Amino acid sequence: MAVNPAEARGIVERVCARPEVLDACARRDLGTVITALRPAGLSQGRIAELTGISQGRLSEWKTGTREPRGVKTFEKFADGLGLPPAARRALGLDADTQGSSVAVPHVDVEISYPGTPAEAARNLSQLWIADLDDATLAQRGRADPRAWNDASLRWLVDPHPAPGPQATHGVQIGLADVERFRVTTSVFAGLDDRYGGGHARQALIQYLRTDADRLLSGRYSDAVRRELFAAVGAATLLAAWMTYDSAPASGLAQKYFVQALALAQAGDDRLLGASILDAMSHQATFLRRFTEAASLARAARTGTQGIATPTLTAHFHTMEARALARLGDAKACGHALAEGMREFERATPENDPEWIQYFTESELSAEFGHCMRDLGRACDAIQHAGNGRSPSGESARSDFFVSIVLADAHLLSGDIEQACTVSLAALSAGEQIRSARCVSYLREFMSHLPTKGAQSLADFREQAAHSRLWRIAAQPEKPVDI
Repeated sequence: MAVNPAEARGIVERVCARPEVLDACARRDLGTVITALRPAGLSQGRIAELTGISQGRLSEWKTGTREPRGVKTFEKFADGLGLPPAARRALGLDADTQGSSVAVPHVDVEISYPGTPAEAARNLSQLWIADLDDATLAQRGRADPRAWNDASLRWLVDPHPAPGPQATHGVQIGLADVERFRVTTSVFAGLDDRYGGGHARQALIQYLRTDADRLLSGRYSDAVRRELFAAVGAATLLAAWMTYDSAPASGLAQKYFVQALALAQAGDDRLLGASILDAMSHQATFLRRFTEAASLARAARTGTQGIATPTLTAHFHTMEARALARLGDAKACGHALAEGMREFERATPENDPEWIQYFTESELSAEFGHCMRDLGRACDAIQHAGNGRSPSGESARSDFFVSIVLADAHLLSGDIEQACTVSLAALSAGEQIRSARCVSYLREFMSHLPTKGAQSLADFREQAAHSRLWRIAAQPEKPVDI
């Protein structure tokens, strides 16, 4: 079966990232490029179809009986295959293909849960291409609640899916490759925590497009397969979080969440899968789908009974509590928070997966602060949110969230002056953050501010107007460049 344009482009980008292929481009040795593409999955016949160059001429280039000549020939080859900028530059062509006739493939990946790990990998490859080609993709399309329900059900009833056939081509992948990938991904996670999803999201997608695609397309043992799928699942979860942070209602973020869950399942990483459901719950609450959000958190807890660490279980309870607080169900929310506290007190951080170790006592307090504010319990919200900022200050975005919750709680208690003081400090500390969620927190806070009041309120608005985040939040609610 011939590969589609999106798959072909993915193969070309992956192969042309290899040093020996770039070197061949620099020598204008198209025969070597054609030879490298075939074992990666792009046949000579398909190359002929894409470029409009006859198979006979391609064969002559491969065997060296004829050399390609003329700028038009190289442009035809590069445009037809969609060579990436580095390869085009090596050929001596302009890296900007906007003037060429080649069209960017339209990619519409289904949001449903993939049937196999290979399908998840193909979906991700197409998502990465579409994401990189269209800067507005994250802002278009809203999350579909049916996708959350389908994904959680599939994860619960089919915990050990068949791994699917092993690749017969591609590079040999070992545990060292997986570990290098994990370490690199952790760098992006640190940037996300400190500067928000809008800062390095595109760079992460570009990295996944090249390195994760190469790893998933390689050959590996069963032991490496589990580690690889789990590592790429975790990286895709990060991509989902960063996309969600950049565009909270994003259907693209949801697609990343769903594919991440399938890879975690294929990697037999039940805890990571539950954490992904937990993240889906977070997005569902943000989109005011509170019933679905509570169900997702419960599914995460149900699917990891007996194997989740207390820290993880505590977080599942608090995500459920966040949804219940928004529903106004004080009794059920209180029960979920009490269970979360009980589990957290049993925690042994050294036994936790690395990716949940951020959930410290201050993070738990922040979750309590959110719930108390949403239930209208101002004094309790002030107490918990006041203890919710990270001691190190490295989690700038989380600190911003809880600071705005604290300011909101002061408003709720009638202390406008303290609310203004806290929010101004948050705006100053968060000046470097690029996060649409931070903007949404500010908009909610703004909606609670009195329209008229003392001179101090007017002074506050004047000072706040110097903040980039405040100015964005003051604009009509629509997709914005954060």
